[in-house]
Amino acid sequence: MVTEEEIRNALKGVMDPELGRNIVELGMVRDIRLSDDQVDLTLALTTLDCPLKDRIVGDVKSAIRGLDGALIVSVELVEMSAEERAKIFGKQQAVRPLAEQFNEIDHVIAVMSGKGGVGKSSVAALLAIALRGQGERVGLLDADLTGPSIPRMFGLHSVPGSSPLGMLPAVSSSGIKVISINLLLSREDEAVIWRGPLISRAIKQFWGDVLWEKLDTLVIDLPPGTSDATLTVMQSISLSGVLLVTSPQDLAGMIVRKAARMAQHLNIPILGLIENMSYIQCPHCGRRIEVFGPSRAEETARALGVPLLGRIPLDPELARRCDSGEVESYSVDVFAPIAAKVCALVPNAKSKPVF
Repeated sequence: MVTEEEIRNALKGVMDPELGRNIVELGMVRDIRLSDDQVDLTLALTTLDCPLKDRIVGDVKSAIRGLDGALIVSVELVEMSAEERAKIFGKQQAVRPLAEQFNEIDHVIAVMSGKGGVGKSSVAALLAIALRGQGERVGLLDADLTGPSIPRMFGLHSVPGSSPLGMLPAVSSSGIKVISINLLLSREDEAVIWRGPLISRAIKQFWGDVLWEKLDTLVIDLPPGTSDATLTVMQSISLSGVLLVTSPQDLAGMIVRKAARMAQHLNIPILGLIENMSYIQCPHCGRRIEVFGPSRAEETARALGVPLLGRIPLDPELARRCDSGEVESYSVDVFAPIAAKVCALVPNAKSKPVF
C-alpha cells in the first residue's frame, strides 16, 4: 500500500499551469486520507472558479495512479483564504485584480488620434471587425469614457454580467468582446462628469477587473488628446503598439504629431498612421473627391518616421451602419489590407508600463 509521503512526492510533479509551481510547494494539497485501495484528498485552489481546475484534478489523479493503477482517487476542492492567496502571489501580486490573473492577451493595440472628430472610434471598430473576420479572438475596450460610442456602433445595450472572477464583457453578434462605460449607465446619453482620477481608475478596472480570458488581440479605443485617460492606458497597460489616426486637414496632422510625441516619450511603439475620411468616391463616375483638401498622410508619416498604413474614404454607408448598431455588417474590404499590415507590424513583446 502506498504511503502519504509517496503520494506527496508524486504530487510534486503536478504543476499549477497559471503559477508555474508544483501544488505541494504552493500548499494546495490538504488532508490526504488512505484506506485500502482508495485515496481521498482535499485540494485548495486560489479560486473555485479557476478555469483550469479540471486539468489540475486530472493531473493529480494521474500522478497518484502512477504509483498504483488500482487506486481509486477522490479529490475534494476548496478555496484558499485571502491570506493564503496573498502568501502565494506575494505582496505585489496580491493587489492585482483577480480577473487580470486569469486573462491571457497576446497583443494590445491602442488606437489614438490626438484630435477629436477624425473617426478614431470607427477605425478601432473596423480593426476589431477585420481581425475577428480573420478568425482571431478579439476584445474592444472603450477607454473614451466621456464620449463612448462603441456600444452604439455594435448595437449593444445590455448591462455586462459578472462572475466571481470579475465583470464579464458584452459580446457582439460576431463574437467580439466589448466593455464600455455606456454599458453601465442607466441611459446611453447620460453624461459622465468625472475628474481625471475617477476616469483613470475606471480605465484600470476595465483592464484588470474584466474577465477577458484568452484573446489574440485587445483593441483599445483611446479618447482624443493626451489627457489623463490616455496617460493611464500608456502607463499602466503593457501595449504592443499604437495606431495613429488623422484626417487630411493640416490641423489634424499637427495634433496627431503631438499624440505621436507622447507615445515616443513613453517608449510605446507606433505601428503606423491611418488617414481617415481621406476622400469620397463619386457613386456615378467613381472619381475620388478630396472634400477636406489634398492628403497630407505621406508627409505626416514621413515626418514621424512611421509607415502609412492606408487611406480610408468618407463613406455615408459606414455612418449609417454605426448609427443603427450594424457596424459588423459593413464591408471591411477597404480596411482588410490595413489590418493585414497591422498584424505584420505588431511586435511579440509588449512595452513595459512606465509608472
